[in-house]
Amino acid sequence: MSLMSMTALELARKIRAGEVSVTEAAEAALSQINLREKDINSFITVLSEEQIMAQAKQVEEGIKNGIYTGPLAGVPVAIKDNICTDGILTTCGSKILHDFVPKYSSEAVINLQKAGAIIIGKTNMDEFAMGSTTETSYYGATKNPWNTEHVPGGSSGGSCAAVAAEECSFALGSDTGGSIRQPSSFCGVTGIKPTYGTVSRYGLVAYGSSLDQIGPVAKDVSDCAAILSTIASYDPKDSTSVKRDDYDFMSALKDDVKGMKIGLPRDYFGEGLDEEVKKAIMDVVEVLKDKGAIVEEFDLSLVEYAIPAYYVIASAEASSNLARFDGVKYGYRAEEYNGLHNMYKKTRSEGFGAEVKRRIMLGSFVLSSGYYDAYYIKALKTKALIKQAFDKAFEKYDVIIAPVSPSTAPKLGESLVDPIKMYLGDIYTVSVNLAGLPGISVPCGLDSKGLPIGVQMIGNCFEEKKIIRAAYAYEQSCGKEAAL
Repeated sequence: MSLMSMTALELARKIRAGEVSVTEAAEAALSQINLREKDINSFITVLSEEQIMAQAKQVEEGIKNGIYTGPLAGVPVAIKDNICTDGILTTCGSKILHDFVPKYSSEAVINLQKAGAIIIGKTNMDEFAMGSTTETSYYGATKNPWNTEHVPGGSSGGSCAAVAAEECSFALGSDTGGSIRQPSSFCGVTGIKPTYGTVSRYGLVAYGSSLDQIGPVAKDVSDCAAILSTIASYDPKDSTSVKRDDYDFMSALKDDVKGMKIGLPRDYFGEGLDEEVKKAIMDVVEVLKDKGAIVEEFDLSLVEYAIPAYYVIASAEASSNLARFDGVKYGYRAEEYNGLHNMYKKTRSEGFGAEVKRRIMLGSFVLSSGYYDAYYIKALKTKALIKQAFDKAFEKYDVIIAPVSPSTAPKLGESLVDPIKMYLGDIYTVSVNLAGLPGISVPCGLDSKGLPIGVQMIGNCFEEKKIIRAAYAYEQSCGKEAAL
């Protein structure tokens, strides 16, 4: 087995045992990037060999001296390009930030560096995380490693494709409306969106501030639990950060779901769901039933309102957050302009792509005088009702099982032709963000075209351990290879 085919935990164990050096692990990642990157386009920035080897030597020394003792020391990681990294280009997949090099790192990246992970590069993404295919990036589309004619999903498509193509051992993504879970499903990897506030948003370039969360993408559930244990922390620099009593998510890795109550929302298994996807998810349910879980169908309600509520709120917050990109302080500035206001207009017109402009205009509209109450306030009320519906469901169930996406990965170019259809593809993921809940996507099979299918497991706030336990139990029964 090659070093990059191993899980992050397997590779770290070999490094700790002295069977593999950190330098060898870093070289293996670079070698795989050189082999696959021209076909996949997972990365916007790959660090130079000198930068990577300097990290590797420092971590190797730290492992010998007992500084790095955690389960991820020496393991190569890729970071989504909207997560700030000190001294490393951070573009958000946009022309407007083509030359932005932050002077600080996000708290999640700092936590990884404290654990001895080796940063190898920044991954491609939909521009400012706006999209579901990683085709809106200024730096070109990322391809799905399973079939390069298909999209990897988005907006964390670069991170998920990099893990699937074995260009890194694991990656960080961000999830505003499904942007970790959906590409994880499309690329046949595992991804977790934690409870809102569990991972600091400090250093994450904001799209929708009340919805964004950083989370892990990895080869299996155990890796994701270890990564989440590493990056989750209370951070006073983030006003939405939550101080939790327990960050040991690895303790949930138990092959035991006996007596666990699982809910299946009828609303998620009706019209519009591909039959192959439905069958794969029902097979997961049968596996968990056989292991002693109690499964019931129930009505979640308000599902049809999730998409409009999400896009009103996310676009409104985006229009406010992206106002800072004006060509004055940093990033791209138009070369020719007449006065300050003309400079703003030309810079933003030239610097932002079509999808970002669409969402800024939608957000500005719903926040404008006369429409604020009709749209934005109504969307916030709907968000509160969706949270109440989940609260009611979790009074009865430990975990909710649902699809991640109505279908497997579409072909490149298909989604951008019809943006509304692309938005509707988020039907099963956006409610989790609106309610601030944790969710995990786990591979559960392939369709007739050989493309991966993922199953989504949703938990109540701060109950990541339950979804990790259910996902791990399923994975242990089927094995990663059998699931795909």
